[in-house]
Amino acid sequence: MRILYNIGLSILPFFIAIGSLFSHKIKLFYRGRSGLLKRVADEVKPGEPIIWFHCSSVGEFEQARPIIEWYKKNKPTYRVLVTFYSPSGYELRKNYNLADWVYYLPVDTPHNAHAFVKAVKPAKVIFIKYDLWYNFLKEIKKSGAELYLVSAIFRPFQPFFKWYGSFFCRMLRSFTKIFVQDEESKKNLEKINISGNVFVSGDTRFDRVHEITQHCKQFTVIEDFVKEGFGLVAGSTWLPDEQMIADVLKNFSKVRLVIAPHEISKERVDKVSELFESYGVVKFSEIVGGDVKNAAAADTSKLAGRRVLIIDCLGILSSLYQYAEFAYIGGGFGVGIHNILEAATYGCPVVFGPNYKKFQEAIDLLKLEGATCVTDTNDFYEILDNCIKDKELREWKGSTCRTYVENHIGATEKIVSTIEGK
Repeated sequence: MRILYNIGLSILPFFIAIGSLFSHKIKLFYRGRSGLLKRVADEVKPGEPIIWFHCSSVGEFEQARPIIEWYKKNKPTYRVLVTFYSPSGYELRKNYNLADWVYYLPVDTPHNAHAFVKAVKPAKVIFIKYDLWYNFLKEIKKSGAELYLVSAIFRPFQPFFKWYGSFFCRMLRSFTKIFVQDEESKKNLEKINISGNVFVSGDTRFDRVHEITQHCKQFTVIEDFVKEGFGLVAGSTWLPDEQMIADVLKNFSKVRLVIAPHEISKERVDKVSELFESYGVVKFSEIVGGDVKNAAAADTSKLAGRRVLIIDCLGILSSLYQYAEFAYIGGGFGVGIHNILEAATYGCPVVFGPNYKKFQEAIDLLKLEGATCVTDTNDFYEILDNCIKDKELREWKGSTCRTYVENHIGATEKIVSTIEGK
């Protein structure tokens, strides 16, 4: 398995180079890694100890962020290095102000892993969730750095627990300590003889979303838009989500929809605009003149007669849920739902499509009835209609969501206390 793994990754750059000719995302993946090892060797110089966080994409970065902030506040002697596998994560957070360096993770060949770890010389390395790479883990362990896995979750369908799982299990045995989200994960690891260094700490995303509510950005323009009706915020949507919402919206004249597509390319935003055209559409960039940071100076006159506001910029969705009386989270009719905790923490009912089973918080909130799964237009119409007509039901569902988040805060403190031996 190891030989096949290394052969596959050694030829991967060739296919990435070809793919970059046809895909913008693959082009970013390819260009971001071009000359990367030399740049790391030139930029990362000896000095204070380095703590390295590896995140697959945006969601994993949000899990890493509370720990990064803890180290910056409580252990300022550490310099912070962050790596991403995905272009979407890197492009959004490449200028993150608490990191000393932000890079793509090189392709996991033996040469790349050795060169990168040799250049960085980390004191501590924290991988988030389960974006594991064999050669990097091997080199990190060989270097003597402390190696941690954080906010991990393990289920029987994963390769670790299959007949061919020994190769993947070796990766897990590289870690100094493994912090899992729940007891089930710990029990599953015990079945493959990984125990003793496994700790149930919860998920740091709860800490992160709760922190956002304490310091969320204010957008008067959004507040003005929803206050004349019923505020529905739809986040990280894909085309199937948008088609369903557009079909149902015709039945609710008082609903004011704030919709943030998962991708905001001109093509995608134009498609969303076309889909909702009959309801009266305005783009956020049109209102603020393209300057998101100067949203206070927005031209609110452009909201007149509009029922749909498209968020065509990045980085503000987590603050927009504060204006929602009802939240729809996209992805459930495709790749899987996006972050429902960002909405739940504000105390509004949460709704999503059927592809949610990999997300424990979705399962939990469905059992508690704070969240609702919809499988078609009729389902969505029914729950939206009920929540509009029944304020007590809406507030109860919202309160259930908020309480659930509050009851799961504290993972960051558990993790850093164990790492630092407090």
